[in-house]
Amino acid sequence: MALELNAQQQAAANCLEGPVLVLAGAGSGKTRVLTERIANLVDSGVNPYSVLAITFTNKAANEMRERLYARTPQAGRMTISTIHSMCALILRMDGEQLGYRRNFSIYSDNDSERVLKRLFKELGFDDEKLLKRAPYHISACKNSGISAEEYEKDYLGASDDGEKLYKIMTEYNKRLFESNAMDFDDLLFNVYRLFREFPETLEKYQRRYSYVSIDEFQDTNRVQYEIFKMLAASHRNIFVVGDDDQSIYGWRGADANNLLKFRTDFPDAEVFKLEQNYRSTKKILDAANKIISLNENRFQKTLWTQNEDGVRVETYTAYSENEEAAYVVQQISNLVSFGKYTYSDFAVLMRINALSRVFEQEFLKYGIPFKVFGGFKFFERKEIKDTAAYLRILDNESDDEALFRIINTPRRGIGDTTVERLKRFASVNNISMLEALRRADSAAEISSAAKIKLREFAELLDELKRMSMEMPLDRFVRSMVEFTHLRACEEKTEAEINRVLNIDEFVSAVEEFCKDNPQAGISEFLQSVSLQSDLDKLNASDNCVSLATVHAAKGLEFKVVFVIGLEDGIFPISRAVFEADEMAEERRLMYVAVTRACNRLYLTRARSRFLNGSRKETYPSRFLREVEEFVRPEKAEERKSDENGGYITNRHGATPLRTPLSGEQIGKFKVGMKVNHKIYGRGIILDVKDGNADVAFDAVGKKTLSLKIAPLEIL
Repeated sequence: MALELNAQQQAAANCLEGPVLVLAGAGSGKTRVLTERIANLVDSGVNPYSVLAITFTNKAANEMRERLYARTPQAGRMTISTIHSMCALILRMDGEQLGYRRNFSIYSDNDSERVLKRLFKELGFDDEKLLKRAPYHISACKNSGISAEEYEKDYLGASDDGEKLYKIMTEYNKRLFESNAMDFDDLLFNVYRLFREFPETLEKYQRRYSYVSIDEFQDTNRVQYEIFKMLAASHRNIFVVGDDDQSIYGWRGADANNLLKFRTDFPDAEVFKLEQNYRSTKKILDAANKIISLNENRFQKTLWTQNEDGVRVETYTAYSENEEAAYVVQQISNLVSFGKYTYSDFAVLMRINALSRVFEQEFLKYGIPFKVFGGFKFFERKEIKDTAAYLRILDNESDDEALFRIINTPRRGIGDTTVERLKRFASVNNISMLEALRRADSAAEISSAAKIKLREFAELLDELKRMSMEMPLDRFVRSMVEFTHLRACEEKTEAEINRVLNIDEFVSAVEEFCKDNPQAGISEFLQSVSLQSDLDKLNASDNCVSLATVHAAKGLEFKVVFVIGLEDGIFPISRAVFEADEMAEERRLMYVAVTRACNRLYLTRARSRFLNGSRKETYPSRFLREVEEFVRPEKAEERKSDENGGYITNRHGATPLRTPLSGEQIGKFKVGMKVNHKIYGRGIILDVKDGNADVAFDAVGKKTLSLKIAPLEIL
């Protein structure tokens, strides 16, 4: 069934040939346009096999696939995927031209860090700052299309550490190549190389994908842009959708200027603007438009809506981060109790992950269910990476990093000294670690006792290999975690029980994958989990509050949004204060945060915040000042608030109910004293430091208060 589109959406969806640029504002129905346009291609006689649609998350790809299945039975013949999945597929098919075997491993950031740490040790580098910089430097080069050879030729003198960085990059790339492995950036960079160095391969994919559609085009980096440009060079049927106002990934190489570059490279492109917003109320859009209008060098767009006016944006200034969290919890509880909202309607968005801890504690205290996005991913947990490493070494025998993870996991008495000697043996003989393991009996450096343990481990891996070839994937994985004793619960501690439960969840993930992909093997499963993100696991049916960084929440929407930590130095981030480009990206990030909200928007800050080991006074974010005219005005008189811990609040923030105490008065508060707080009730002082007191209250637990202004009375 065809979708109902507005005039601009319909015009874009009907433009089937040649280059097209769609500038789609937040909540303007761009997915609807992409879906309808692809369906129109098939309806017009285009072979669905030649249709390529690229999104930037698996979740978005799945949603588009579902919409297309509802629109046309031909959807199953199209390629709808993320850019990384598409590149992985191309490299599985044609990566041998670059020297890779089809069963290459995909290294996570954690795997890459382990390789780099090992390299630093081998190279004799002990510079911690350089170790932190190296992965970003390597990634930036690959995302810019710069090889190690080009770096040596053109960029060596650009940094004081240029020589070292070149050495690190060269050795890192060599180590991955020898392990038949690629990191995430390699997936893109190697397709870029493949298309440039092998024109006949490029031509094959140009014929294969004669209609190319790309979503979130503002998030493409240079290499991604060049891949798409090369794919479309012969037929020029390229349809891109983007919003420069939502370009928030500059820190990982994304370039909003690619939208401008597209107009230069395809000067005859049809351009459409989608400015009607279907998500937010007029009051929320007023604030969003004001924020983004202050950015320069952007495509002029003004979002508008036929939705209701809605309530005005609310702001709240708490004394501390604890009171900020208490306020948010109180508002959520109130709105849920009225029966209009469920917990899944709420999101708490923050600029940095570090702000989430206090909110997590407050949610736990009051029994409010929540999920954290942009934090620790399930497939990055140690026990999960250990389990997956067994599959990796079975699939790719050159994957030395996988072998390092499991050679003594679970513990089998193979120590670091033995591993180092095995590494030397592998290096001298120019063989993989697994091959060295199999030949360990001929390694003179390794003791007889160690050789027995290595031989037993090699035999275990060979037996697992045999089992994997005789069993379906799901049955094999369930057998493997028992056979290797990965599930063995050594202690009945909570951490150990959780470890085993996580391994069981991994087995369940394999079984779920096999239901959807009955013919798939280890390679396909590993690729699917390697390219997963937190958002792929977001389930709208889970009735819980979402706690997320703004970056992690992009592409999502919620009925009620709290944007917290709106203080200069946090949001916008401190490094942006003196950099115009960085400040422009921070403003875009704020715009993204605001436009996640459908019905209600709250902007909160704390007058003081404990961060990086100390409590500091804060200043309101400039973004609060910029939207002041759209904020719900407070009552003229000052008022007391249950949520702010006993402070009077006006529209400018929290002020104390009493005159600030002198230094002599503050000195009377001692550890162990019983005190009473006008809101929190009775408590006992646990610690006094720098004019602040940690107080354990009977009713609400531990709070950190300023003795100068907190309404505390000694009992």
